[in-house]
Amino acid sequence: VREICQAAGTNLAAISYHFGDKESLYVAAVQHAASCCMDRVPLPELSPETPAHERLHGFVLTMLKRVVVDHEPAWHTQLVMREMVFPTRACAEFVKQFVRPMHSMLLSIVTELMPRATSQQRWLSAASIVGQCLHHRFGRAVMTELSGGASGMKFSVESLARHITAFSLAAIENRPAKGTATKRTASAKKGRKS
Repeated sequence: VREICQAAGTNLAAISYHFGDKESLYVAAVQHAASCCMDRVPLPELSPETPAHERLHGFVLTMLKRVVVDHEPAWHTQLVMREMVFPTRACAEFVKQFVRPMHSMLLSIVTELMPRATSQQRWLSAASIVGQCLHHRFGRAVMTELSGGASGMKFSVESLARHITAFSLAAIENRPAKGTATKRTASAKKGRKS
């Protein structure tokens, strides 16, 4: 706290006066960092008439630009990512203000693409799309090593967005009917035995 106040050029009482305590200061810092990330790369303004697959691509591209691209100052994204991995009280506020609106937008797109799916299937499909985007942030060091270090495979954000969108659409459009996967698995096991 002393170092923070010195860097801010204020006295020690400022944190208590403005925020109440250290934890509330941290919550405010996470909110500020998230707000900066969102403002830097706003969601695309697409009309409801825009086809769902185009809206999905816009969503994926925006998310990748927010989490994969290294912006300055870097601490904004780093703090938000840290909060996602090691959540504190700030996580609930972060989800409420920033994640839930994005999740609602993605769910509306997925619902249009999967009209006959259950709400659980739609929710899991949306989570899978987000997971693919986050993998390119959290798995970056491992992927660099797997692809041969710094000189290995490099992908532009645009090419990643096209791939994740196409991959997700292929999975959604070829979704097996309810119970089909279980039957296929059982018949495959039966075939291996004989």
